[in-house]
Amino acid sequence: MSDTVHFQARGRKVVGCTLLVIALGASVTACMGDDNPLSAAPYDAAGQISFNGPTDAGEKADPDKPLEVVAEGADGRITDVTAMDATGRYVAGELSADGARWHSTSPLAANARYTVRVSTENDDGEPGRKILTLETGRPSAKKTLNVVFGPEAGAYGVGQPITADLSQPVRDKAQRAVVERALKVDSTPAVEGAWYWVDDKKLHYRPREYWPAHATVQVRSALEGIKIGDRMWGGTAKPLKITTEDHVVAVTDAAAHTLTVYRDGTEIRKIPVTTGKPGFETRNGVKVVLGKEPFVRMRSSTVGIAEGSSESYDLPVYFATRVTWSGEYVHAAPWSVGSQGSANVSHGCVGMSNANAKWFFGAVQEGDLVQVVNSGGKTMESFGNGFGDWNLDWTKWRTGSALTGGAGSAAHSQEAARLRPAAV
Repeated sequence: MSDTVHFQARGRKVVGCTLLVIALGASVTACMGDDNPLSAAPYDAAGQISFNGPTDAGEKADPDKPLEVVAEGADGRITDVTAMDATGRYVAGELSADGARWHSTSPLAANARYTVRVSTENDDGEPGRKILTLETGRPSAKKTLNVVFGPEAGAYGVGQPITADLSQPVRDKAQRAVVERALKVDSTPAVEGAWYWVDDKKLHYRPREYWPAHATVQVRSALEGIKIGDRMWGGTAKPLKITTEDHVVAVTDAAAHTLTVYRDGTEIRKIPVTTGKPGFETRNGVKVVLGKEPFVRMRSSTVGIAEGSSESYDLPVYFATRVTWSGEYVHAAPWSVGSQGSANVSHGCVGMSNANAKWFFGAVQEGDLVQVVNSGGKTMESFGNGFGDWNLDWTKWRTGSALTGGAGSAAHSQEAARLRPAAV
């Protein structure tokens, strides 16, 4: 549920029963006698407050403008205001310490109906009540921010991040907070997680740890009709539901020349492999399986190696499991079987025999984890070349959130795919 408005005027002591009377609008004889002014039903506070909403029949409020309720005169004060739309979504707001003014602090939705409940009290402590209604009109903004969630609905490994692609750039931190607060991710079992602003138009969401095995993750947006900023309003987003399968991680030890596959914490296979040779070292770190391709034609020219040079190649490759967009795979490499388990001779990919590659191809799926250790290569990029999200620790990840972080994703937003020999 959205932030709930519930503010009390400060600077005055009010006994618990008085609060109950204000909240419930009913007499509480257990705490006071019938002659106490607080035992009466709330009076009509219409003459004690003013409201900036429309007063004429059929007139609609401008959703660009905040709601405001002001106490009129010197004989009363506002004690509480709640504003809620027809869907049950509350509007956040602030009440001044002296109870003289309340105003909304969160955006209003366009084309919505709101009920505003105002509680007051006079100098004798008698409670007042006024219920106001208003409707907001159509947004006047020209920009609509739509959201597309990823990946596609389906079953994935426990390392699969959620993505949100925005149709408009959002640079201002306050506007980012409005967007981020409206992008809801719920998982069963529940886990702690956060969004990270990769750049002005893309966010990633991941849990603190990997998703639980056999979890259900549902993603939705509550942005539609919400004002995000000047001339920008929230648009549509199709909800997303994914599930996770077993916890599968493949750990490649480049120094030991082995790839060990674990399923739910149990080792199920150890495979002799070869990884990147000097100058073409395989990236260290955690990568997420992006897809599986039964056949790929791998050419050195696509990663900057000149044709005809000593390092050039043009090979048919089978059972290729992709882990970066720039061309790093775990795949069959029958030409290097003699080196597998003993030496690193590839241009950056993890190579194994045909039989082992076929088995691995069938054992993993999108979202499963491939981790490389003890390589001389750099660490996998956090963003831009696949899903290196898990290479940021949780503290660093939270700095990319507009709600929990500081400077945001500036340190990582410029990372791009390294399309050079080390990428293959």
